[in-house]
Amino acid sequence: MSKVVLGGGLSGLSAAYYAINKFPNQVITLLEKSDRLGGWLKSTRQDDGSIFEQSARTIRPSGEAGANTLQLLNELGLNHEIVPILKNSPAALNRMIYVNGKLHLLPNSLGSLFKKQEPFSKPLYRYFLNDVFATKKKIVDNDESLYSFVDRRFGTEIADYLISPMVCGICGGNAKEISVKFLMKSIFEKEQEYGSVTRGIIADFFNKKEKVTPVYTQLEQRANTEKWSVYSFKNGIETLPNALRKEVSSKGVKIDLNQDIQEIEVHKKSILVNKADGTVLLANHLISCIPALSLAPLLKKQHPYLSKMLSSFETASMCVVNLKYNKKLLQQEGFGFLVAPKENLPLLGVIYDSCCFPYEDSTILTAMLGGFKFNTYFNEKTTAEEVLSIVTKNLEKILNISDQPDNFKVSILNQCIPQYTVGHSKKIGLIEDYLRDNDLPLSLCGASYYGVGVNDVILSAKKAVDGL
Repeated sequence: MSKVVLGGGLSGLSAAYYAINKFPNQVITLLEKSDRLGGWLKSTRQDDGSIFEQSARTIRPSGEAGANTLQLLNELGLNHEIVPILKNSPAALNRMIYVNGKLHLLPNSLGSLFKKQEPFSKPLYRYFLNDVFATKKKIVDNDESLYSFVDRRFGTEIADYLISPMVCGICGGNAKEISVKFLMKSIFEKEQEYGSVTRGIIADFFNKKEKVTPVYTQLEQRANTEKWSVYSFKNGIETLPNALRKEVSSKGVKIDLNQDIQEIEVHKKSILVNKADGTVLLANHLISCIPALSLAPLLKKQHPYLSKMLSSFETASMCVVNLKYNKKLLQQEGFGFLVAPKENLPLLGVIYDSCCFPYEDSTILTAMLGGFKFNTYFNEKTTAEEVLSIVTKNLEKILNISDQPDNFKVSILNQCIPQYTVGHSKKIGLIEDYLRDNDLPLSLCGASYYGVGVNDVILSAKKAVDGL
């Protein structure tokens, strides 16, 4: 009996971890196409000790997925590596948007909801009152865009100034195309069932069952007591995949890098992984943790319907630019700012790394560009120098930073982040039905399917293994 994990990113390493713990006497093999593990998570330490992150840099401790990750970290012995950002810190409280040619601090307290604050034309509470009086709209196929839902329930300014920039920051996506179920599934379902979000919340309050006192793990208790907003690690986010690699290797998982897979044959009782070198790997189950678009061609010959469904998933490309200045340059501390799409800039947002994790007498920023607008501003001939020039010009315009960075790193990440467009949940359901109806020994997990965040991909790996 053996199992194959396809892909050595965070979801693949997590799947290997959960699989070897559940099946300690089975052969678990992890296949990775590249020469390294960790996927898009990459932390590069500079000569001066600062850390440049290629993609995600922080993790949220809240919710089911957040609790699961904290449990994993506890099992990996990473408790003392964690560096939290507390809820009362400027990096947690001060989040900004760039709209109408200016930076605006977003409301960050209960009291601020009752004050008029630019760029909004009225206090925020009045937008949320719209939901009380807005009429329910029956949605075709039980899905709509995030922008459409927020616009009709809470108003255009909330959709333009809050939701659209937030979606850019999370997945580089266009809120007018991204499914409402990507971020607001529960409140969308409340509206569809009760006629409004507010009535749904009230109904849930009166219909809720007796509250069960949660049992917190050691790290959850610490996160609650210390009031973490988000957290990372002393040596960067890549600490997590590195720890997983070390753990699964020590428990006997076989890790094969530089593996070029030509085709996967999925039968009812077995999996045949055909490699480019002519060898074949036999297993009784495969957990695919690679992007849907990468898996699709491997299944096309034997399962054309499944391949077609997988190939219909959408992705976006990003440019990530890390910059370091050897002096303090920011006029206001905070987590950073996001750019409203209506500004028509290539820049999606900028994270103030040196505010989140302070460095003495320096400013470290990470700029994100592209996303759903990537093809408007960039192409395969775009150079790192051109990307850097775009960033520095925008930083001068928005933050009044005219200095050239003392150190920088430009990463152009092609098709790096899935886009959960309208109809995504329906596609997932059809794929799950196909796997179940054909009794195929194939499980899917990772960012393509059940969430793009660090917590999401880890939990999807755990659920895939739990279902075996």
